Amino acid sequence: MARPLIGRTVRRLRLERGLTQQALAARLGISASYLNLIEHDQRAVTAALLIKLTEALGVDLAALSGSAERQLEAGLREVLSDPLLGVEAVPEAEVAAAAASAPNLARAVLALYRAWRVAREDASGIALPSGRRLLLPTEEARDFFHEHANHFPALEAAAEAIGRELGAAPAELNHAVAERLRRRHGLTVAVGPLEGALRRYDPAARHLALAETLPRESRGFHMAFQLMLLEAREAVEAVLAPAAPSTPEAAALIRIGLLNYAAAALLMPYGAYLAAARALRHDVEALAARFGVSFEQACHRLSTLQREGARGVPFFFLRVDPAGNVDKRFSAAGFPFARFGGSCPKWIVHQAFATPGTLRVQVAALPDGAAFLCFARTVHGPAPRWGEPAPVHVVAMGCDVARAGEVVYADGLDLARAAVGIGLSCRLCDRPDCRSRAFPPLEHRLALDPAVEGAAPWRFEARRR
Repeated sequence: MARPLIGRTVRRLRLERGLTQQALAARLGISASYLNLIEHDQRAVTAALLIKLTEALGVDLAALSGSAERQLEAGLREVLSDPLLGVEAVPEAEVAAAAASAPNLARAVLALYRAWRVAREDASGIALPSGRRLLLPTEEARDFFHEHANHFPALEAAAEAIGRELGAAPAELNHAVAERLRRRHGLTVAVGPLEGALRRYDPAARHLALAETLPRESRGFHMAFQLMLLEAREAVEAVLAPAAPSTPEAAALIRIGLLNYAAAALLMPYGAYLAAARALRHDVEALAARFGVSFEQACHRLSTLQREGARGVPFFFLRVDPAGNVDKRFSAAGFPFARFGGSCPKWIVHQAFATPGTLRVQVAALPDGAAFLCFARTVHGPAPRWGEPAPVHVVAMGCDVARAGEVVYADGLDLARAAVGIGLSCRLCDRPDCRSRAFPPLEHRLALDPAVEGAAPWRFEARRR
């Protein structure tokens, strides 16, 4: 399959470093005109030149993947396809050119669109006294973690320092954390009935109560969270402060997310977890068993292994409920999630609900030629009470198919023949023969003929380029 070229990424990194084409070309030992062709994706990059680029720009190979540019372009296409904007269809070439030549302008368009949606949907309570609407706290928190590639070296360092002092093997870590809470902080931990909560901390009584409905691995995570709340707060605030969240709600969401990150880093130390992931070829259930964590926790940790000089396989991570609502989303793999609408019904994320507890595998091929090895499984939470359904989600991960050989779930697959064509969402997908399509793409004219009933739900004309 054809892979996207990296000219836009090279150009962005060059401009971020204040280099002219002439200056970067001199470092690479090529002419400025040749570099200009590379930046406009008119010349492919050889392996030798790729290595020189990483050295000249001070990045590793993962930074040249173009994932940021593809995500920006996908978001821009999605915005410009919204029929409520009332704009004419914008050719793909123009969208790509805008994202490539004016990325800051493209990001501003996305921010304006998001603010317009918030205003349209009347996000009550999220406004300044002046009446100006603000970004939804959930979106602001999601963008914060995306901009940091879901990796925070300062929190890794804080967790590693505490882990060294604990000196416990994974099987003994929960006990070690509980003992540290008791001895260093005078805090008692009790498991029992807890109405309306899973964890409740009383700072005056120095008492942490955990719901008896929590499984063992979740109890361990909540204790680790409490320990990081007490001992890693300064590190968390140092990471949070430069972001200057726009509201207290956004700040609180980001802070909790960072504390969760620190807790995971304590329970699954970076070096040990990366080594185990490689040795077990990213068998998530085996990793969860080795570190005494849940399937979801093990998946989430895999998506954070982006340390400079010691990167893991870049994975995307997604958690979705049966209604299609996404409440967690991170993408180190460059998967272009749809930000403002539903995703493709053929994607394994939705199919996994049909086989609870069974891990499903899929090679997902996007229209631009990119392909990802995806795997997904349902996870269940405790039911609040008898008669109410237990919360269920699908946790999904994926990596570029070029890294599939490092993942156990690719074993036995013919990666080329197994590929399933998916789109970002029905309204952005050009595939003409999809029987799962919910509605036609917005940039095509419908081809309606009462004499013909096609196999696919919608027939449409080819888009005018």
